[in-house]
Amino acid sequence: MADNKSFKIAAIQARSEFLDLSASVDKACALIREVGRAGARLAVFPEAFLPGYPVWVWFIPPGHTHPLRELFSELHANSISIPGKETDRLGKAAAEHGVTVAIGVNERNSEGSGSSVYNTLLYLGPDGSILGRHRKLIPTGGERLVWAQGDGSDLEVYSLPFGKLGGLLCWENYMPLARYALSAWGEQIHAAPTWDRGEPWLSTMRHAAKESRTFVLGACQPFHKDDIPDRLAFKDKYLGAVDGWLNPGLSVIVNPDGKIIAGPAENEETVLYAEVSPDELIGPRWQLDVAGHYGRPDVFELVVHRRAAPFVRVIEGGGSLREGGEEPGQDPDSLP
Repeated sequence: MADNKSFKIAAIQARSEFLDLSASVDKACALIREVGRAGARLAVFPEAFLPGYPVWVWFIPPGHTHPLRELFSELHANSISIPGKETDRLGKAAAEHGVTVAIGVNERNSEGSGSSVYNTLLYLGPDGSILGRHRKLIPTGGERLVWAQGDGSDLEVYSLPFGKLGGLLCWENYMPLARYALSAWGEQIHAAPTWDRGEPWLSTMRHAAKESRTFVLGACQPFHKDDIPDRLAFKDKYLGAVDGWLNPGLSVIVNPDGKIIAGPAENEETVLYAEVSPDELIGPRWQLDVAGHYGRPDVFELVVHRRAAPFVRVIEGGGSLREGGEEPGQDPDSLP
């Protein structure tokens, strides 16, 4: 239940320290402290902020195995584990000012081979604890060269003192069933970290806000060619003719009426702020509530599969079933 007080939210438009996990975490912690000192209770970071968006997937052809392999290895080495020392550092910064954080990260998988990377939205509570994570369900286009697919087990809405928070990554926001699931679970504030930009994307943010009657924070990182270290050969070999900004950012905050109330910010690092009153979390739904009085569950039905699929299902000698991740003899249905 919300605490019935007005509060400030922040969409962070910042450049990662590209493929440098430690420096990117340093920057993220500094930004969390900055928005905390400014009085924000929620901070939303761009997609894949730690340790940066793998921009090469849009420039290197899929058949060019050697550079793709080298870059994937470096991305994997600079990805985080959840939990891990990086989440501890981020949580400490969040707890200092009571800031809830939604941040895009590259995450190494802790199950199976341990060699895959997920595009993950990490949630940290105001006490610094890990609320949860969401792995992007479908990497888009060239992103499939580096990111594995997530599943429905971590699609969630979190109840916080100021309201109910959920989120989707980039083009997941074009998935109407995913949006509807979050609405049905009571989402009031929607985090939308992204790499996309431009007028169609801004229209998407406005539509998503009005459809769900939520505040939408679309956070994107501005990316300049100079952000790529010279030591990475693909910078000159594949981006030689490209100059300047590869992504302008265009982060926004949109209110439940679909109106942009902060941003869009272009070709700069900045923090967008907006004030939210409790009335705005409920009042706009008097006329449109897609998972309430404007829904028709007697006509349309959505089923969400929320159990993770294990990599291994083992049949023990006595016929009992054990799946990857359980202890021998543990009932798989008892797992969270």
